Amino acid sequence: MSKGITIEQYLEKMAKFVDSDYGMLIRQQFQNNEGSSELAMLVAPTGQELGQFSRAVASMTPEERESIEDLDDERVQEIAGRADVDPGNLAILLNGYILHCRQV
Repeated sequence: MSKGITIEQYLEKMAKFVDSDYGMLIRQQFQNNEGSSELAMLVAPTGQELGQFSRAVASMTPEERESIEDLDDERVQEIAGRADVDPGNLAILLNGYILHCRQV
């Protein structure tokens, strides 16, 4: 995958607004009727979400990090299980990273 930044650098970029007032404002703007704001977690994650993302990335093998675009649902579930994180949130992170890399 040709990319401008690594997944670790992407996490650092996401950490900019962790648990900040501005980040919480952004999350509120994207809340659905259940109070959830999954897409906003890529811009302003909570400390807990960022911790889960960091654990998941840390548990990935070098091969998985190099081929994020090729990870299927089963592999994402496996990574989430190893890191003990929510597989849906991990999928959002990985898809957000892929989209970011395609923009660059």
